[in-house]
Amino acid sequence: MASLNKVMLMGNIGNAPECRTMPNGDPVAHFRLATTEGWTDRSTQERKEHTEWHSIVCYRQQADFVREYLGKGRQIYVEGFLRTRKWTDKQGIERYSTEIRADAVQPLGARPEGAGGGSRQPQGQGNEPQPVGALPQEMDDDLPY
Repeated sequence: MASLNKVMLMGNIGNAPECRTMPNGDPVAHFRLATTEGWTDRSTQERKEHTEWHSIVCYRQQADFVREYLGKGRQIYVEGFLRTRKWTDKQGIERYSTEIRADAVQPLGARPEGAGGGSRQPQGQGNEPQPVGALPQEMDDDLPY
C-alpha cells in the first residue's frame, strides 16, 4: 500500500531562526511559521481568523540559506514532511513533538525592513544565491524578489 507524507505551507516566520551545528558539523535551523485562515461568521457577519503555529526544521544548505537570508516576519513557502520526535524532559517524563522537516524553503513577497540575516546585497545588485529547492527559473519570473 502506498503512502504519502507531504506538507506545503505559506506563512510568516514568527521568530528569528535559531541556528546551531550538529555534532557531525552539519548546520541546522529551527523556526516557527504562522499560517492564518480567515472567515466571516455567518450569524454575526464578523470577520474571524485563526493562526496556527508550525515548528520548522532545516538542515545543511537549507539551514545556511535560512540563517543568511530569512528573518522574523518574512513570508515564505515551505515544502517538506512531518516527523514526530520522542524525547525525555528534565523531570524524566517522555514527551513528543511534531515538526516539519523542510526540503524546500522559498521566500515570497518583498523582504520586510530589517528582516533576514546577514550580508545580502540590495536587489538587482549582483548575483543572489538561489535557495535550495527553488522554483525553476521559468516559473519564478513574476515573483517580486
